[in-house]
Amino acid sequence: MYKIMSVNAGSSSMKFKLYDMPEEKVLTVGICERIGHVDGIFSMKNKEGKKIKKVLPIEDHAVAVKLIMDGLIEQGIIKSLTEIKGVGHRIVQGGSYFSDSALLNQDTEDKIESLIPLAPLHNGPHLIGFRAFKKALPDVGQVAVFDTAFHQTMEPADYLFPIDPKYYEKYKCRRYGAHGTSHKYLAEIAIKKYLHNKKDSRIITCHIGSGASLAAIKDGKVVLTSMGLTPLGGIMMGTRTGDMDPSVFNYLVTSTGKSAEEIFQEFNKNSGLLGVSQVSNDTRDIAKAAKEGNKQAQLAIKMWARKLAQYLASYACRLGRVDLIVWSAGVGENSSDYRQAAIDECSEYMGLKLDPVKNEETIHGVEAFISSDDSSIPMVVIPTDEEIMIARDTVRLLKL
Repeated sequence: MYKIMSVNAGSSSMKFKLYDMPEEKVLTVGICERIGHVDGIFSMKNKEGKKIKKVLPIEDHAVAVKLIMDGLIEQGIIKSLTEIKGVGHRIVQGGSYFSDSALLNQDTEDKIESLIPLAPLHNGPHLIGFRAFKKALPDVGQVAVFDTAFHQTMEPADYLFPIDPKYYEKYKCRRYGAHGTSHKYLAEIAIKKYLHNKKDSRIITCHIGSGASLAAIKDGKVVLTSMGLTPLGGIMMGTRTGDMDPSVFNYLVTSTGKSAEEIFQEFNKNSGLLGVSQVSNDTRDIAKAAKEGNKQAQLAIKMWARKLAQYLASYACRLGRVDLIVWSAGVGENSSDYRQAAIDECSEYMGLKLDPVKNEETIHGVEAFISSDDSSIPMVVIPTDEEIMIARDTVRLLKL
């Protein structure tokens, strides 16, 4: 047995999960939050599964890594750091360089860095996290697991934008997608467990959290996904616009006097459910406000549901038929109301029906069918597990 660490580093946070492999047993999970602040937060589960929490200065990612390493020893999770044989890192943007996970060597690091303009909120912090772990565990192999890799099976007609080809040839401007590690996990579970390894399987996976994306998957390979050049594209999300008329961007820059960067940041951080509702980016807060009669909250949910329904219908068209629809991630796994709202918008045309009882009961990590017996397409909730996919790829590439 040996230990593998799965890491997801952000600009001010670092999530981690430690596995005992190859049994895939979770030994602990935790997070460093508010990195760079004097009131940083470090929390993790001890051997008994009880959450421990410390509020203290966390100057940078290197300090966060030391807290994690010290915590593993102090809590008796491991006796020595030599037990850790590999570290896998979530990397949002791999561009067209990577159709699979990759060993984190200088070439991989350079390519990830070159792609920062395509994922400015993610790739830079991911690299900071990787470098901090490399310094703390210099003799341990590290692996990059890309959100975009699973989507590299798309055809040019699906991943190219309707613009002059020179923009792709010179700048690699195309659809890359995101959440690929989650979509891959969901597809594997769906095909094996629910479709019994059916040949020519056709499924739609819905990773619906604050950030959200859908994927149309044929025989285990992505044919289309909703996020675009960056995670800003696709359906309406917690704070992101999703797809809309591109001229809105130029019009608002011209009309408001705001810079392109200011409008871009608004589209990323202050739009979507938050922007429309003016309540929150949290679906629970918006649902509460809507039930209390808040018209903007009601409108936000309606817009969100219609956009998701439009994608479900168009992806069914792209696939030709659908054997299974999978719901996952924070909203997809836990909000029966939002699932119902989306299905209500396309049920008449597509014949989709949810079982009210099953839909209501399938939350908080429960995996189950939520469709009624007479639904045209079966629908199931599968809790996603990106961390185990990261751990598995780390084992595979390090040949452990």
